[in-house]
Amino acid sequence: RVNLRIPGPTPCPDYVLEAMSRQMINHRGPEFREMIFRVTENLKKVFQTENDLLILTGSGTGAMEAALVNVLSPGDGVLSVSVGVFGDRFAQIAEVYGASVTRLSFTWGTAADPEVIRKAIEENPDIKAVLITHNETSTGVTNDMAAISKVVKEAGKLLLVDAISSLSSLPFYTDQWDCDVVISGSQKGYMVPPGLAFVSVSAMAWEAFKEAKMPRFYWDFGRAKTYLERGQNPWTPAVSVFYGLDVALEGMFREGLENIYQRHARIGQ
Repeated sequence: RVNLRIPGPTPCPDYVLEAMSRQMINHRGPEFREMIFRVTENLKKVFQTENDLLILTGSGTGAMEAALVNVLSPGDGVLSVSVGVFGDRFAQIAEVYGASVTRLSFTWGTAADPEVIRKAIEENPDIKAVLITHNETSTGVTNDMAAISKVVKEAGKLLLVDAISSLSSLPFYTDQWDCDVVISGSQKGYMVPPGLAFVSVSAMAWEAFKEAKMPRFYWDFGRAKTYLERGQNPWTPAVSVFYGLDVALEGMFREGLENIYQRHARIGQ
């Protein structure tokens, strides 16, 4: 048995792998509709949100791109807060799509300072959105989202959070922290193979969506929401990964989210 010790993909429990061996079903049919509704509601519990929750077929980086193109237009001011490789990636994607990016980088191995973020927002009044990584995979540093969100929301800015390597492993309170778009991925703490990414979308993010002019097709949140209402994805989803995620979430709830957080903290120590 392989003892895989990398940040992700993580090893998968046998019951997840067994679920994924099932035959394909019609992704426009009633069986898939029941599953996507169930999985979506269960993911909301993990995200601790009442916001819309969308499941995308792709990697976490795809969801980072989706977050940007659905709420921003070329030329919009963006403050990118980075403490490592993946914080830098968020900024790179925004720049590719023509955002006006102000980079705020902290020494690798340290967390972002909320007061420095506050000052950067004050010095750049045209900023529309703040990008932040909750847990930076490249360094293992977790940012203080409660403090950072307080600063960002007091300034009335959109808050886009890469929680790919944290959500499901560390406590994360999407609604309590007033996060506008939060991103997570199947291949980390969910213990499911790569292939699905999850995004929560707030009311403020949907308002920004109406005005956003960055090009989008595959990653269009509006399409994803419309299709979800009838129990589908707009595009062919990773059906087998859905099977695995469905049973993985049940396993997470059997263990209990608080127990999962404590287990990760213990192993981390």
